Amino acid sequence: MYYVGIDLGGTNIAAGIVDEEGKIIKKGSVPTGRDRTAAVIIKDMCDLVKSLMQDVGITEKDLHSIGIGSPGAPDRKNGVILYANNLPFRNVPMRDEIQKYINVPVYLENDANCAAIAEGVAGAAKGAEFAVIITIGTGIGGGVIINHKLYTGFNGAAGELGHVVLHKDGEACSCGRLGCWEAYSSATALIRQTKAAARENPNSKIMEICGGDLNKIDAKTAFDAARLGDETGKAVIDRYIDYLADGLANMVNIFQPNVIAIGGGVSKEGENLLAPLREKMKGRTYCAEGLESTRLVTAQMGNDAGIVGAALISKA
Repeated sequence: MYYVGIDLGGTNIAAGIVDEEGKIIKKGSVPTGRDRTAAVIIKDMCDLVKSLMQDVGITEKDLHSIGIGSPGAPDRKNGVILYANNLPFRNVPMRDEIQKYINVPVYLENDANCAAIAEGVAGAAKGAEFAVIITIGTGIGGGVIINHKLYTGFNGAAGELGHVVLHKDGEACSCGRLGCWEAYSSATALIRQTKAAARENPNSKIMEICGGDLNKIDAKTAFDAARLGDETGKAVIDRYIDYLADGLANMVNIFQPNVIAIGGGVSKEGENLLAPLREKMKGRTYCAEGLESTRLVTAQMGNDAGIVGAALISKA
């Protein structure tokens, strides 16, 4: 039997056909187009899955289930996405809508929780009794593993770690609050911070890298500028990492996990990101002298984490 995992992101929809051992047989992606209606987005999801099924040469009878990782809060029991702040999904009966196109069992989970499932089963948190997985993308997602099991809270909505507040009355967040960690440490926030710095410092390497077109700035631009010795780029990265360190210190102080694994595009910076993060977190976390401290590592499943974790929801 095969499993389908769908990673429904704010920018792209990624899907894959996965075997019983969690190996991706075939995968693909399409733009989300989050300004469109939920119905149109769901149709695109199903068209993508059908295309992958055709490529692999399988039919519905070969599928065990479809798992969907979505931002926000899913109603797992009834198959409804209650809320997804980066998408136009409010009380969307996802299971019923998907089954109009592909009639197999459908499971829902928060997208960051899917990443946590994947990392806990086969990635950087494999074997960890307590772990926190942070995904840095359009927003900041979080997944928490306690006693080797995914923690979802009494109502299934736990793990929205990006919406702890760093600065009261601070930057506006997509969730409607002000000052959330996500508003300072997501890739979206880093892009915004880089653009602002470029406007204030038009002679910086940032402007050179983007060719004077601020719309070409991405989450890697400031890191690239810093590598070239650009002081503006260095300042952007230092401030960004400072925000990220504050949020991660909060996670350590709340959960004291064996490991925190950071995934998402920004995590590709590896030790360029992690080494200064570890330094900045010193003195911000609380751990009794002599006790083992939390390890900060890069997530190992990469862009496949959402797909594999979603595919394995039914087994989690």
